[in-house]
Amino acid sequence: MRYGVILPGGTAPQQLELALLAERAGWDGVFVWEATYGVDAWSLLAAMAVRTERVRLGTLLSPLPWRRPWKLASQVATVDQLSGGRAIVTVGLGAVDMLLGTGESDDRRARADRMDEGIDLMRTLWSGGRTHHGKYYDFAEDRDGELIEVGRPVQESVPIWVVGAWLRPRSMRRAARCDGVVPEYYLDGREPTLEDVRELRVWLAEHGARPDIDVIAEGETPADDAAAASAQVAARVAAGCTWWLETRWQTSEHSPVRLDEARERILAGPPRS
Repeated sequence: MRYGVILPGGTAPQQLELALLAERAGWDGVFVWEATYGVDAWSLLAAMAVRTERVRLGTLLSPLPWRRPWKLASQVATVDQLSGGRAIVTVGLGAVDMLLGTGESDDRRARADRMDEGIDLMRTLWSGGRTHHGKYYDFAEDRDGELIEVGRPVQESVPIWVVGAWLRPRSMRRAARCDGVVPEYYLDGREPTLEDVRELRVWLAEHGARPDIDVIAEGETPADDAAAASAQVAARVAAGCTWWLETRWQTSEHSPVRLDEARERILAGPPRS
């Protein structure tokens, strides 16, 4: 199990400070979220990349259907180069309420199609491919591949995590071809159990997922009770999860209280067994 934190927001300097504290406190990853307008996630991660040495750096999440895939691929590759191969990108359809008033399409099927094609296009570019011609995107690099080569990530392929709706077949098939899944459970109103996590893991294995696919769990553990925190996460380990991401979503956005709570939890260190 690896342990990461999803930063709750704040200014760029505030979030950079939290990332530095997380590395010193022993966390394995730092993740930020992308908003319609505000602190730019990938600029922030680039700053973290040059100030840290060990932690993985990524988004949770990047709304790929509303991004130009070649631009996102460039940003991810840049962070991967600056960090020496520590980038992760999490993609999803994106929250419709965040894009209200922007003119972007909110059609779910079209967004799903764009995301599938966008994943393929990013992987093509990272592997050195120069062209892509699809339903939504046409891309061709015409400078003898020079820009493609200097823009290659350090990692052979940057891990792509994707939100997977359990059990919606198309969403889960997409998850099975990626490097990690952030599960969303649709269970007729009941809370997911550890057995649901195990069933998801088995389904992925039976549908061609890589054996080492990451299954991400997220939630809040107490900063002042290490035993309780580690016990909470240990159950997820037993169910087959590979990453625990600590969140602080319950306090109002960008409030001093929220940042103070995040700082306190980060300084307490990851909930290792």
